[in-house]
Amino acid sequence: MAYDRELISNGNPMEAIVGFSRAVRVGPYISIGGTAPVGPDGKTVGVGDVAAQTRQCIEIIKAALEQAGSGLHDVVRTRVILTDIDDWKAAIDVSKEYFRDIRPVDTIMAVTRFVNPEWLVELEVDAVIANWDG
Repeated sequence: MAYDRELISNGNPMEAIVGFSRAVRVGPYISIGGTAPVGPDGKTVGVGDVAAQTRQCIEIIKAALEQAGSGLHDVVRTRVILTDIDDWKAAIDVSKEYFRDIRPVDTIMAVTRFVNPEWLVELEVDAVIANWDG
């Protein structure tokens, strides 16, 4: 069975410059790449605050999933990427507010830094629309 490929944008000008999409949906499968804590004004939300940045990332992801005809309830995998692994609990305390009952598989990892040094965390998710009728 062939599936259509739908590109989901949130209007970030870097999408066209770099050549990426906020999310890609192919049939019931949705992948959302590294989502940074950026507000509608293009500025970092919660500078110095991992919890606030995690919340912003998840809200961006939630909006992209809804734009793709899905929602957080369809998430099957999360990846929490931190610049300081010691911030894992602050990030997970926020993440579990959204995912406690959904219980996707999860990976937590640290990187040296992100493109913007104000970013302390990025999140990625994969979702599968469970009740998709194609």
